[in-house]
Amino acid sequence: MARTDLNQLTWFQAVAQERSFTKAAAKLGVAQSTLSHTIKQLEARMGIRLLTRTTRNVAPTAAGERLLATLTPRIAEIEEEIASLTALGEKPSGSIRLTLSDHALESVVWPKLKPVLSAYPDISVELILDSTFRNIVEEGFDAGVRLGESVEKDMIAVRIGPDWRLVAVASPAYLDAHGIPERPQDLVRHICINMRHETAGGLYAWEFEKDGQELRVRVSGQLAFNNSYAMIDAAVSGYGIAYVPENIVERQMASGELVQVLDDWSPFFDGYFLYYPSRRQNLPAFKVIINALRHRD
Repeated sequence: MARTDLNQLTWFQAVAQERSFTKAAAKLGVAQSTLSHTIKQLEARMGIRLLTRTTRNVAPTAAGERLLATLTPRIAEIEEEIASLTALGEKPSGSIRLTLSDHALESVVWPKLKPVLSAYPDISVELILDSTFRNIVEEGFDAGVRLGESVEKDMIAVRIGPDWRLVAVASPAYLDAHGIPERPQDLVRHICINMRHETAGGLYAWEFEKDGQELRVRVSGQLAFNNSYAMIDAAVSGYGIAYVPENIVERQMASGELVQVLDDWSPFFDGYFLYYPSRRQNLPAFKVIINALRHRD
């Protein structure tokens, strides 16, 4: 078979994705008749029908679906590499889209990003806050932020923050009224403020560890949140014991608004990592973000 024109392949991709010659022609900025003729040439050259045409729509054949699945990631890689090459010698620019939790944003990412955004005004960053585990490739994210233990093995992972731990805290008024838990098992008799993990679809079972003994305790209470800051406010207001990241509740503990309990049972967790597919690493703007967020002891 003669060498296939790259334009023919990209035009086929547009038609197959849009399921319409009219929409694809408008997207590509070419005449519909020219587009239709080009696709017929591609099919003739390959000796196989790629699209099924009716008066109302266009759909890829089985062979067309296979070609589309082959083309899409490769064309994306080519476009990204061209963008990377074009950016050489220029000030880094472009849009970076990240998914992360509110705690990761406040405690690690935002403090490091602020000076970068000032230094690189041509870089724009979109931050999507949630606690779910998203498929960053399928959902169009450049990268995500997760605890080290949760990062998929096929991703590149860069540590961006130190290890940290959760601590159990309650207001003095609550502890005066209900007593102080001495062991994690005591929490089942206390009013606790729950955390809902959206990915798992259930309430978080509080994890404790001491002298090699690990415990998971399912607690109950009047309130459940998917946001640590709301849990802290509820604890300060006396609604029960909360289990929250230590570094965001230090002010309330220092002021006496909250008192820590079960300190010797609170384990450390792997810190936050930025994770991304390997094909993203060559973009200049993305390199700037990685270098800014990288954890340095």
